[in-house]
Amino acid sequence: METVLIVIHLMVVIALVAVVLLQRSEGGALGIGGGGGGGFMSGRGQANALTRATAILGAAFFFTSITLTVLANRNRAPTSVFDQMQPQQQQQQTAPGQPPAGGNLFDQLQRQEQGAPVPPSGAPQPRP
Repeated sequence: METVLIVIHLMVVIALVAVVLLQRSEGGALGIGGGGGGGFMSGRGQANALTRATAILGAAFFFTSITLTVLANRNRAPTSVFDQMQPQQQQQQTAPGQPPAGGNLFDQLQRQEQGAPVPPSGAPQPRP
């Protein structure tokens, strides 16, 4: 199912690019294209047909894109950030109400000023 939809999507993309390139430039475009001379398709009738074809192919592009996204996410199981935590990280956490291994920030700053070694804590230590 997905393979068929991808093939259809690619055909729509190629057709959309071709239709857009066939359209006559209406200026702007840094001075390229849209010059004089009879282009491949000129006239109002062809322009309206190309505009309609562009709109239809654009709608088909969005439809196939959304359908492919829904099909890709259909079989995904919901996950939680907490399920991805390492067991080591869970053991390093302290119980609520207990100070961290190095004490609070004020104690660590006092030890650093006195020149005493500061025990490592969970956060990286700033360099002097």
